[in-house]
Amino acid sequence: MKLIRATVRIKGVVQGVNFRYFTQRTALEHNLTGCVRNLPNGDVEAIFEGRESDVRKVLEWCRQGPSAAHVNELLIDWEDYRGEFDEFRVMR
Repeated sequence: MKLIRATVRIKGVVQGVNFRYFTQRTALEHNLTGCVRNLPNGDVEAIFEGRESDVRKVLEWCRQGPSAAHVNELLIDWEDYRGEFDEFRVMR
């Protein structure tokens, strides 16, 4: 079981469509820790930490997002696991 971290920037129509809250729910369903937040430019940024297979599943979900979203692009930075989160939270 390999633990990893992925920081992802989600581009498209991803604000005002509950993207952060659906991301939190999906991450928790896959036992991931991290956070998700809106960026001033209209993107959403998320950090996922956990088992590699679970991180990859959640990233696949992010390619679609909730039904009202329209994702154009994911920019993913793969990193070493840090273990700095104890939960997955929505940042304001």
